[in-house]
Amino acid sequence: MRNLKIFRKIDDYDRVSLARKNGIYPYFREIMSEQDCEVMLRESGRVIMLGSNSYLGLQSHPEVKEAAIKAIEKYGTGCAGSPFLNGTLDIHKELEHELADFVGKEDAVLFATGFMANLGTISTIVSRHDCILMDKYDHASLIDAAELSYGKIVKFKHNDCRDLEAKLSYVDGKWGKLIAVEGVFSMDGDIANLAEITEIAEKYECAVMVDDAHGIGVMGKSGRGTADYFGLTDKVDIIMGTFSKSLASIGGFVASDAQTIDFLRHHSRSVIFSASATPASTASVLASLKIIRREPERIEKLWENTRYMKNKLKEAGFKTGKSETPIIPILVGEDETTFVLCKNLEKDGVFVNPVISPAVAKGSALLRVSLMATHTFDQIDFSIDMMKKNFNKMGLLHDN
Repeated sequence: MRNLKIFRKIDDYDRVSLARKNGIYPYFREIMSEQDCEVMLRESGRVIMLGSNSYLGLQSHPEVKEAAIKAIEKYGTGCAGSPFLNGTLDIHKELEHELADFVGKEDAVLFATGFMANLGTISTIVSRHDCILMDKYDHASLIDAAELSYGKIVKFKHNDCRDLEAKLSYVDGKWGKLIAVEGVFSMDGDIANLAEITEIAEKYECAVMVDDAHGIGVMGKSGRGTADYFGLTDKVDIIMGTFSKSLASIGGFVASDAQTIDFLRHHSRSVIFSASATPASTASVLASLKIIRREPERIEKLWENTRYMKNKLKEAGFKTGKSETPIIPILVGEDETTFVLCKNLEKDGVFVNPVISPAVAKGSALLRVSLMATHTFDQIDFSIDMMKKNFNKMGLLHDN
């Protein structure tokens, strides 16, 4: 044991070691195949993947993989610098143009990850004597970004516009104000009430930023996102998205008016001081966008799978909260029980993600299921059968 005070919280932490000792540790599971609706795990063999954010199933699409290979052949494996100096490729500019057009904004800027997109945008725009208003369930990257900004942070109750307006009424009218929400909330799968949020924003002179990591490729016409779904693209000032979900790659972007994007290019630390997106990841996104535009049936199939699974889960007596999207939370309750269910389902051929406190309130742990357009009804039926078996074994499932 180290006798250094700085390591006290590390030395006292035993949650992981206890889970490993009891054989219920559910994280960092090694996948030995491409990310698809079925994957090969080192420990458990082939399982149905119900824990992936690859909503459209494009990570394994031959056209996407071929685009990545060709980009490496032409540009090499990396850019050896930040976009601010030597790291801007012609395909980076092409992608920025395509993304801006896709979400209906004047311009867009790329970031190395989605996390960096939120961090670099909010911390750059929000300053002292500004206020950022955040949904209580906002993603960790939004929270960290707000804390880096030096602005005043005000959190309102989840999707509660009455509480948002009440909080806004106390904010100094001289301050700049930004409302930052997720379009699709990543744990509960519900959708931000953008219609009311934008009305309130206009009333109180607020800008609105939507983190649409889980909305791009899923919501709106041709997957253009949550703002498009509500017909409010012009009312949302900043749209952020990631490449690691529907766009089959890694990275992130922010789209807005040309002046805002130009300011971010020249002032955002996570643009200026981070290496550029790799040629392969950039080409993968361009290929994915092309497929999404060409094959709207992928999005239709994703929603068909979503409706099918939700109906089956409801019939079986599972509690799925307020989900409105392909993200489906299945309420369990206790953290340890969630770990046990996760590992037992894995042994039975189904991969799901455990979500425990503090990511959710204590006693509200859940299994997070996310669907892909490439799942079959047979795979969904099998998965639900295994869930019923394991929930019943632990006395957790009761008929409606």
